Amino acid sequence: MRAQFVLSEIGVGLRRNLTMTFAVIVSVALSLALFGGSLLMSDQVNTMKGYWYDKVNVTVYLCNKSDAKSDPACAKGAVTEDQKKQILADLEEMNVVEKVTYESQDEAYKHYKEQFGDSPLASSLTPDQMQESYRIKLKDPEKYQVIATAFGGRDGVQSVADQRSTLDNLFQLLNGMNWAARAVMALMLVVALMLIVNTVRVSAFSRRRETGIMRLVGASGFYIQAPFIMEAAVAGLIGGAVACAFLVTARYFLIDHGLALSEKLALIDFIGWDALLTKLPLILATSLLMPALAAFFALRKYLKV
Repeated sequence: MRAQFVLSEIGVGLRRNLTMTFAVIVSVALSLALFGGSLLMSDQVNTMKGYWYDKVNVTVYLCNKSDAKSDPACAKGAVTEDQKKQILADLEEMNVVEKVTYESQDEAYKHYKEQFGDSPLASSLTPDQMQESYRIKLKDPEKYQVIATAFGGRDGVQSVADQRSTLDNLFQLLNGMNWAARAVMALMLVVALMLIVNTVRVSAFSRRRETGIMRLVGASGFYIQAPFIMEAAVAGLIGGAVACAFLVTARYFLIDHGLALSEKLALIDFIGWDALLTKLPLILATSLLMPALAAFFALRKYLKV
């Protein structure tokens, strides 16, 4: 009987404040969709870092004849065969190095033509202007500085370049976008909490006569508060379900089908469905607990017994 009464009161409360209940559902759905999206964005950035950092190389560029005339780092002349052999031997002895690949001037020229063949500069370049290099695969991409310290400024070495640095700007942009999404999410959560508190207070005020009678007949505080807390929890849970549906739909149409970004952007290693599905229970739990706790604290002032 008591459970039936609580459930009936929940239905009454939701119908009486239909407009505000709808606003709560929408605000909770938007804030939790942003919350889930920011979590997935963090996972995506970490996945991309692992994918790309595992593929980038550290490159030791060697001095050529033209560098000897124009680059202070090559003031002692172009790299000699003995210097190349010594650099290679030192690289292969380093514990942080997994693999070393030599690229000749002809190979560098060929690769440049493949990548930038349409550039006006490409037509004026010759193979002897290109730099020989050692491309180094590290066991740990974070150990770039070890190579830079060991070979930077060495005779015959023009420069040491870390391809990872070209990706850092991209990841910084993605992280910045993620923090912006989190800021909007926090704002939406505040708005949702304020709506929940106001909705509960309006509902409690509209039913003050019923709650007064319940106080007189000796009903417990929890029994009086339960319908209001459940109303907020149900509205929040609906919002959470909408947020989950939105994330699943967005994942399906943006990545797998529709836009099919997984096919069009094959260079990006997108996170899988498992990453999304593990976030949904957290979103639903948050959508249930957040409104319930907000309603509980809001009612302490209005429904003291």
